[in-house]
Amino acid sequence: MQMKMDGEVQERGGRRGEAAETAEEETAPNSSNGQEHYCEIKELVDLIESTASIGDYRMMQKKESHILVRRLKILLLLLEDVKELHGQVPETSSIPFSILKKALLCAKELLTTCSVGSKIYLALENEAIMGRFHNVNKKLSKALKDLPYEELGVSDEVKEEIDLVRMHLKRSKGRTESQDAELAMDMMVVFSKDDERKADSAIIARLANKLELHSVVHLNTETIAVRKLVKESGGKNAESIQHVIELLSKFRRSAGLEDINVLDDPTFDNAIKKSPSLVIPDEFLCPISLEIMTDPVFIETGQTYERESIQKWLDSHQTCPTTRQPLAHSSLAPNYALRNLILQWCERNNFQLPIKYAASDTESSSSIEGKEEVVSAVRNLSSNQLEVQRKASRKIRMLSKENPVNRILIAQSGGIPPLVQLLSYPDSKIQEHSVTALLNLSIDEANKKLIAREGAIPVIIDVLRNGSTAAKENSATALFSLSMVNDIKETIVLSNGIPPLVDLLQHGTMTGKKDAATALAHLCVDQANKTRAIEAGIIPPLMKLVKDSYMIDELVSILYQLSSHQDGLQEIGQFSFIETLVDLTRDGTPTNKEWATTLLLSLASANSSFMLIALQFGVLQNLIEISESGNARAQRKAKSLLKLMRRYEQI
Repeated sequence: MQMKMDGEVQERGGRRGEAAETAEEETAPNSSNGQEHYCEIKELVDLIESTASIGDYRMMQKKESHILVRRLKILLLLLEDVKELHGQVPETSSIPFSILKKALLCAKELLTTCSVGSKIYLALENEAIMGRFHNVNKKLSKALKDLPYEELGVSDEVKEEIDLVRMHLKRSKGRTESQDAELAMDMMVVFSKDDERKADSAIIARLANKLELHSVVHLNTETIAVRKLVKESGGKNAESIQHVIELLSKFRRSAGLEDINVLDDPTFDNAIKKSPSLVIPDEFLCPISLEIMTDPVFIETGQTYERESIQKWLDSHQTCPTTRQPLAHSSLAPNYALRNLILQWCERNNFQLPIKYAASDTESSSSIEGKEEVVSAVRNLSSNQLEVQRKASRKIRMLSKENPVNRILIAQSGGIPPLVQLLSYPDSKIQEHSVTALLNLSIDEANKKLIAREGAIPVIIDVLRNGSTAAKENSATALFSLSMVNDIKETIVLSNGIPPLVDLLQHGTMTGKKDAATALAHLCVDQANKTRAIEAGIIPPLMKLVKDSYMIDELVSILYQLSSHQDGLQEIGQFSFIETLVDLTRDGTPTNKEWATTLLLSLASANSSFMLIALQFGVLQNLIEISESGNARAQRKAKSLLKLMRRYEQI
């Protein structure tokens, strides 16, 4: 009996075990699949954490990058909730998590580009980069929308956080700030196919400051980034990349560095072509030239450079290029240990060092003669003889135009104070030469402050009002160059510099109008200055010049800035000028169409009546064509304006 009972117990126990196993098979997900999903979740967590650790984003994309990272970090709350299921992740979440992973990979790629990519390229292609942010946001929004939150057991608190993220992702739009518009205009002027402009050097210096590409270290880092960009482009975006290379060369020359041919550098590209896997160690490259060193030398700070490169630097500087520390002396000591390491590496890798030629005695003596020429010309600025002063001011004008070394030498020789004093002379030629010399000298960042400190701003503005035609034009460009320093910009505005610039825009020669427009574009970035410019009557001459088909892109971009001001908006939105903009969307160049569409979008977004006027002039078909065949930025603006029109029709 007992045995029977035991048997029954065993039998019943066995049957219970079978039933339990059957129930588990019916209700639980496949354990191996669940574990796979768990690993996928952990992979997503690692992906977000590695993406969030990138940091140090470029100025143009810094705001959007930080916003995106903040949103990604909130997703960690969701994934941590899901990880607590310990492998019990439902099958229905597989596809949404796969979509989320793709979106996160796109986000990581974009943020990496915004962290280590070429600063020049990111500024030049800012609209396209903003479009990529918008696309990443759309992908993230879709992935989060399709997740089965209830089946995943996500808490209400986390669900609320995710809903908030989704709402922000859905509303996010790639918009450019006023600073972006300012940079866009600078880029436009620099890459203009027109004849060389006096403002080019000033604009280049301003761009270098804004993009933080004025130090040796930053320029060399940018050079490496541009080389990588060229290598990875595979021939695509050829025009944009060529612009990047050209501007990098200008930045390097402006900083007194050697120009490097990114596309055909003997120590980089040729070496790579011969041995694609060969990478020259960073410590073998000169921090100034980025070439492998053949004659490495120490300077006082302990930094090592190629002898030829550091010697050129020390001819015009008294600081270490890398640390910026002042140098008590310019003695150079050979770095034999590093040279031996370089030679051993070259022999081991069958790498041929480039041949360097030492500077000749003739070159050294001509350098000394050049310094004496500068000192003599500066001394003659204070002569008692008018003709001597006239010749000296002209000489300083020519010397300061030639190269950055002369600009530093002239300032160090005390040339700025007498030049400022000569601005008040009644002699028109002395006045013209002096203001042009100050313009050339202002290309050097340190000289800007020295010029302002000597009280030059009010005097330059006086020349702008009363000087000769050429003096007025160069005064406008000098004010533009000096206004790159915020304190000096404020001084220009407080010295009532905007009205005479507007007057030059209205009544000057074509060159004068161009110089005035460039200066006003920079000053009108600030909202308070927009008010001053509008009150001074800036908008009528701008619109007239656009109607006359002169400097269309530059001037429409200024009007775009002014359209953010209520008074400016009403003045720009005149019936006849909207017709001009519509004509440009039909008959203009690709960039004409781009800026005309951008301004129309700004007007229509602020007041639907402007949109109705544009529709009366037949803008609709033009916008459809631009949205299909315009340049990338024009297409985006045209699609936004068409979307706004459709929304208005629904209302």
